[in-house]
Amino acid sequence: MPPIIFFGTSEFAVPALDALVKTDHPIAAVVTQPDKPAERGLVLRSSPVKIKALKLGLRVVEPSTLKKPEAEALLREFGAEVAVVAAYGKIIPHNILDIFPRGVLNIHPSLLPKYRGPSPIQAAILNGDEETGVTIMLLDAEMDHGSILIQKGLRIKDYELRNELEARLAEIGANLLIEVLPQWIEGKIQPQQQNHAKVTVCKMVEKEDGKIDWSKPAVVIERMVRAYEGWPGTWTTWEGTRLKILKARVLHENIGCAQNPAPGYVWKNDQGELAVNCQPGSMVLEEVQLEGKKAAKGREFLNGHSRIIGSILMR
Repeated sequence: MPPIIFFGTSEFAVPALDALVKTDHPIAAVVTQPDKPAERGLVLRSSPVKIKALKLGLRVVEPSTLKKPEAEALLREFGAEVAVVAAYGKIIPHNILDIFPRGVLNIHPSLLPKYRGPSPIQAAILNGDEETGVTIMLLDAEMDHGSILIQKGLRIKDYELRNELEARLAEIGANLLIEVLPQWIEGKIQPQQQNHAKVTVCKMVEKEDGKIDWSKPAVVIERMVRAYEGWPGTWTTWEGTRLKILKARVLHENIGCAQNPAPGYVWKNDQGELAVNCQPGSMVLEEVQLEGKKAAKGREFLNGHSRIIGSILMR
């Protein structure tokens, strides 16, 4: 079997690397992004892929950029004929793609050409899709533009969180990779060009995307909470302090508090739960976290912060 170079950084890529190691394909090197400062900037944090690769005894390469000649020279030294990419987090330049005579396979968590771009999992949840999936494709010079080798769909569960969906897609991606890689190397698969007339593109998620606008529908905000789980998270402002919304559910799609219909108005429903008006509809805040404090269930938070009832959360 020809040697492989694996490009990956985030947790999504770990199952693919783990599965690849269990095959007959030798891994010449694992390329990942360099260690980054932790949240408080006190210590450097290794990527999930680096941690996994070192445990597996694999050679790890951490170039700060792939655009310098030194990076290309180093990768050429490994003599790999094919590469696999999974959530590497950076665009791979054309000159690096050209290193591999058998091409570069990418694991993309959507059914291309739908959701080309960096946030397909978040986009699927935000848009209320019932189905998403994984595509194994050949990388070319354009973003998520290359030909398709194999795809598999997956139904999104009701109220599924981003991390939960990502984990399921990662496992599917790993299994598809192991299925398709030997067939591709042996020349048994004919790549299928994407239907470029049906392309949709998702954007990079920014920190400010998690800020809640209570004048949006309850169903839209509930999807935000699930899609932005972990990072950037969803949040609002109460008494000048950031209040993170960790879990929520739609209470009514069209009905808010009759006492005060204003968006962002906080009230307690008949079950004693913490509820907020949207426009239209209302939602229950099942788990929240006030900045600087520990996360708390909505009822627990309400017990310690009863004055929140009757206030209006800010956009």
